[in-house]
Amino acid sequence: MEKVFESERIIYVRPSFDLVPDYLEMVNDIENVAKYIGERRTACTEAEEIDYIKDKMDKDATMFSMIEKSTGKFIGNIEFFGRKDDEAEWGIVITASMHEKGFGTEALKRSVEYGFEELKLNRIYLGVYVDNPRAIHVYEKCGFKEYDRNDVDVFMEIRK
Repeated sequence: MEKVFESERIIYVRPSFDLVPDYLEMVNDIENVAKYIGERRTACTEAEEIDYIKDKMDKDATMFSMIEKSTGKFIGNIEFFGRKDDEAEWGIVITASMHEKGFGTEALKRSVEYGFEELKLNRIYLGVYVDNPRAIHVYEKCGFKEYDRNDVDVFMEIRK
């Protein structure tokens, strides 16, 4: 796996078929992980995950898998979605065993730098479920501001 960029404790690499078992463990943890990344509440098959990763690779998506430098353990994924002009939506998913270790904050801060400096973005935005106060706190701590909300989602952004 080739490093694209890094932060203090994390190496960011392109998606890899070698990581499919880790991806499956993460996205199939409905209670701790998947409930925050979409409406899916059923397990994803290996074939479905391989197709998903292949699609990301084929489209040269700005998706990165995070690997802990000190252990080589899989942390999760980040992605800049729907890049248009100088803005993109950002998302993160972290496998349950790596929660509560500060990786989300570190990844968010480094991702914002990468987005502004390398991708030449001027605005990064995201949506987060209203019932995920831990994530909302991290986003606010990292400089994101709420610009809209509904009963389900809070929409936040940061500008260069």
